[in-house]
Amino acid sequence: MEKLLRNFFLFLSKNRALTKLAKRYGLRFGAARFVAGESIKQAVNVIKELNNKGLVVTIDYLGEFVDNEKEANEMADHCVLAVEAIGRERINSQLSLKMTSMGLDLSEEIVMKNMKKILEAAKKNDVFVTIDMEDYSRCGKTIEIFKKLKSEYDNLGTVIQAYLYRTEKDMEELNQYSPNLRLVKGAYKESPEVAFPIKKDVDDNFKKIIKMHLLNGNYTAVATHDDEMIEYTKQLVEEHNIPFDQFEFQMLYGIREERQLELYKEGYKMRVYVPYGTDWYGYFMRRLAERPANIAFVVKGVVSK
Repeated sequence: MEKLLRNFFLFLSKNRALTKLAKRYGLRFGAARFVAGESIKQAVNVIKELNNKGLVVTIDYLGEFVDNEKEANEMADHCVLAVEAIGRERINSQLSLKMTSMGLDLSEEIVMKNMKKILEAAKKNDVFVTIDMEDYSRCGKTIEIFKKLKSEYDNLGTVIQAYLYRTEKDMEELNQYSPNLRLVKGAYKESPEVAFPIKKDVDDNFKKIIKMHLLNGNYTAVATHDDEMIEYTKQLVEEHNIPFDQFEFQMLYGIREERQLELYKEGYKMRVYVPYGTDWYGYFMRRLAERPANIAFVVKGVVSK
């Protein structure tokens, strides 16, 4: 049943008509639990609250299905505004973004132009930028553009997904860049031809790449809500005397909030992924797909309206 629900919500996440409908009617039906409002002002208020609790943040202006250069440029402008807000408000936050929203599906020229505009603003405001990883069809292109940008900008990282067969090879090739990587299990529905179909294999590969990246001496963001992965990372750090400033844990806004605070109180850097914006639908559906138990929050939200 859980697998059916996961596939159902992943299918819904790619529906353009429902995406447009969701943008029209705003954050309703439980999405506000996982999305920090529709404006940068609302997001800044949330970030300040998290910072006051000792948590650091990465902010993401949500956006998918960019169809033309004008939309891609507008998305880039929103990211620049977010970076400037981080600098102006002096909040402890990085920026995360999706390259499809920057024009990845349109042309490399467009996405490079928009990325450089954002990275220049980020450098000026001392903000680190992480390129989110999307589905398998865009993985290779994302990594190649990351390599090109990394040769010019230090304030840049990306994401590696444990459920893909190609991941270990990608990490070996990226190691020469001493990259700051966010390591995740992966949240898209992929063919067994390109991704591990069995959870245990994904978990084993996740542990493998965590160890690989940490022992290579690179900064590692372990993005997970899974206690087994958190404990594995802690043990690895202790066994190999890895300094606490070489890694961090990351979790999503609205999920396992008490655990986030526990990790902070234990002395670990805990970063919260905080999305905001009107184009929240695809992100919200993937959160439901990852953990169908989240549906209970949606039902509660609908009933309380």
